[in-house]
Amino acid sequence: MKTIKQRDSEVIWHPYTPMKIMPEAIAIIKGEGAYLYDEAGNKYIDAVASWWVNLHGHSHPYIAKKVSEQLLKLEHCMFAGFTHEPAVLLAERLLEILPLGMKRVFYSDNGSTAVEVALKMALQYWSNKGIEKKKIIALENAYHGDTFGAMAVSGRGVFTDAFKDLLFDVDFIPFPSQKNKEKSIACLEELLKKGKSACFIVEPLVQGSAGMQMYDADVLDAYFKLCKKYDTIIIADEVMTGFGRTGKLFACNYIDTAPDIICLSKGITGGALPFGVTVTTQDIFNAFYDNDRTKMLYHGHSYTANPTICAAALASLDLLLTEECTDNRIRITNAHTGFKHAILNHKSVTEVRQTGTILAIELKTDTPVYHSNLRDVAYNFFLQKQIILRPLGNIIYVLPPYCISNEDLAYIYSCILEFLDNMP
Repeated sequence: MKTIKQRDSEVIWHPYTPMKIMPEAIAIIKGEGAYLYDEAGNKYIDAVASWWVNLHGHSHPYIAKKVSEQLLKLEHCMFAGFTHEPAVLLAERLLEILPLGMKRVFYSDNGSTAVEVALKMALQYWSNKGIEKKKIIALENAYHGDTFGAMAVSGRGVFTDAFKDLLFDVDFIPFPSQKNKEKSIACLEELLKKGKSACFIVEPLVQGSAGMQMYDADVLDAYFKLCKKYDTIIIADEVMTGFGRTGKLFACNYIDTAPDIICLSKGITGGALPFGVTVTTQDIFNAFYDNDRTKMLYHGHSYTANPTICAAALASLDLLLTEECTDNRIRITNAHTGFKHAILNHKSVTEVRQTGTILAIELKTDTPVYHSNLRDVAYNFFLQKQIILRPLGNIIYVLPPYCISNEDLAYIYSCILEFLDNMP
């Protein structure tokens, strides 16, 4: 009888995978807490929360219970002209914890579509008002998703090269490194002064797929204040940074100036089910609130506001807002900080970065980030140690579920140190 991974290799096309080089995937048959188990009986620590989505641990019984109960009550109904309590309750609860000024919630399917909705809202906002603003500003090396609009506002490179002639033009400003932040802020103002920018989209504090690049909250605040000054819509892409990853519930909570639109996904359901949410202000909503049907937002998905998924998100919120979860995030943050200081001056390390529960270690290499052969070497090394870490080129990062134990963190750190000490 064929194994699951053998059957997989005959019929499946995996994401972000060179299928000829990596024809076989590890077949996972069970998840529990911070662990995943494969069909060969191996147990892995999921140190990257399964692409940053898992907050509370795999197969969490509380989330499973709430989803099961909802399935027996109402599994789905279309959301155009209809509504249901899980969607309304989730919107109410999200608005209570999001930055001030958020008033309206639009549901979609994933992070990319949450961004697509945000871009369409921003562009049509000005169109509905009869104002000519069509330019979009973003940070260089950004990543906002894989659909066409999301790709267009992402950094140009290996992810987008095949489609570069089809992407709309975007103004990119330099990433605000310590050496570069004043230049980045000045570049943004120079573009805003032209008066043609519809919106500025940014991953607040941490650029995830760019290699966990991090910048200061005072820069984010300066960006947002400039956008307010020049009447430009601010889109905060909190798909990765939301729900406690940076220490606070949302990265935008580190500053007082609020965005106009926030995109959410990944951790919103605790990793149980796919979901996308775009939240915005009453002012933006009002630009679409009209007797003229041409001014409505022409966007929707078959599974918009699926009640089962809303139930998972509500259950995840219940867990997120407990004292235990808060304490766990603090514990992980402190553990990361301790390890960061221990390896700062290691011979194999260029830089160690940390924001909350996100720890990133940049390895010394002569090749560009995404072309470094260190990625595969490191990935396989940690798999042999039964740790799932998925390096971004020469960047090793740890972004675990909040339930991970101190013992597992210590083991992960010890294995990273072993890799550093013996780096090829």
